[in-house]
Amino acid sequence: MANTPQSKKRARQNERRFQINKARRSRIRTFLRRVEEAIASGDKSAAGDALKAAQPELMRGVSKGVFHKNTASRKISRLASRVNALG
Repeated sequence: MANTPQSKKRARQNERRFQINKARRSRIRTFLRRVEEAIASGDKSAAGDALKAAQPELMRGVSKGVFHKNTASRKISRLASRVNALG
């Protein structure tokens, strides 16, 4: 348990940041799930549109510090190759 005023404040800030980052992660996962579902259905145009919507969300997560840059790039790359393979 936090004892000093500074550590109490840091605990409050950490909880607030945790909630914000949790919401961002959840939003990004929703976009990724939409791409996965479009790929599973075999609809290339829907998968492409979903991927186009997911890319900026992932990179926004990077700029906000939720994901590492390489993690987002890897996810985008793998999803893009799967969308392109739909043919």
